[in-house]
Amino acid sequence: MSVLRRGAAAARNRAAAVVHAETSPYGSRRLVIETDGTVTAAYLKDPGESVVGAVWVANHRAAPEGLDRTRLDAGTAPLLPESHVRRPEGRDVPEAGALEVVWFEEGDGVAVLEAGDPLFVIPGWSDMGRGIPGYARDAAEQSPFAFPLAEEIADFGTRIDRARVHWKTSRAKNSWADYQQSVLGHLLQRVGPGGRYLHDVGRRSANGKPGTMPTVGLTERPPRDGREFTVLSTVGMSLQRMPTIELYEQDVSPYARIELALASTLPARRTGDVFPWLAPRPWRSVTWFAPGDVVKWPHDDRPFPMGGEGREWAGVLLLEDPTRLTGPAPPALTGLTVQGDPVRWLWLVPVTAEEHRFAKTEGSDALVRRLAREGRTWVLS
Repeated sequence: MSVLRRGAAAARNRAAAVVHAETSPYGSRRLVIETDGTVTAAYLKDPGESVVGAVWVANHRAAPEGLDRTRLDAGTAPLLPESHVRRPEGRDVPEAGALEVVWFEEGDGVAVLEAGDPLFVIPGWSDMGRGIPGYARDAAEQSPFAFPLAEEIADFGTRIDRARVHWKTSRAKNSWADYQQSVLGHLLQRVGPGGRYLHDVGRRSANGKPGTMPTVGLTERPPRDGREFTVLSTVGMSLQRMPTIELYEQDVSPYARIELALASTLPARRTGDVFPWLAPRPWRSVTWFAPGDVVKWPHDDRPFPMGGEGREWAGVLLLEDPTRLTGPAPPALTGLTVQGDPVRWLWLVPVTAEEHRFAKTEGSDALVRRLAREGRTWVLS
């Protein structure tokens, strides 16, 4: 078993056994629970198998009086000292059949229950590189290897209950259809009847794997009633909260759920291919999209999937208020809520590589002001 640390796995104990391993519904995190009969520890890994979060789970023999330097020096998870554990005598190794894994709705954290009671939690903010481990039921004092779960059980209990409801609801029969109709009905009122509809565009991305969530569709709303541009909108991003927001915002709800939209006078086939890249990204890359973010196209060997104006686009600006740029009045898309959270629509405005660099150094607000001075429109044409 590797020592609790961030990055590539440390030296391995050949006697370690995997109690349970499971990949998140989004495919971006993998939980591995390991034991060597002396200590059980859990690791949250990224697709490259680097440890991004970890927690000591339990001792299985009598706790030492002080820090277990021998195991640490050997590159294995240590026995926690008796001052830091609730069971100084140790406990049995957890049985896989008694464990229940509950992934958080956002996919960046996970809780594991034993016989219905929380055993440990590795939240999205766990970072072994900064000395922030997960939370364990058997931990009595804070250490670099585990924080006491009892101190945060009220908050985590609510989080676990919410996650259970989310997964149960999202997997229920007709759940997707009901949600989809609520979003499409909202768009019908705001931008008129739909044209083409593409189902699950995220599966078309290079990193999309069969069976990997989230499911995101794309609806086309042709010009109508004096509106000379087509609106393309995602349908499905708002079904789940985006990850990592709690690292930056105290109140997650106003930022948690989004859909992406694009206004264009170009044929949809020249613009729609940007969505398979962007739509699943928050959950596949464990990040979030905020108003004003500038997202760079990651493929140097492939052209950016959005034409227009003869420019070499290299990414997109996510704009909540498109009136900050030149162009016709945008449709008002606010008013939809999901699980009590408001849904924000962020409009895609393509940017060049130079404009992306400018935003990185000067900030996205400065970029928006510059584009406005240059007469850039928010409608792609």
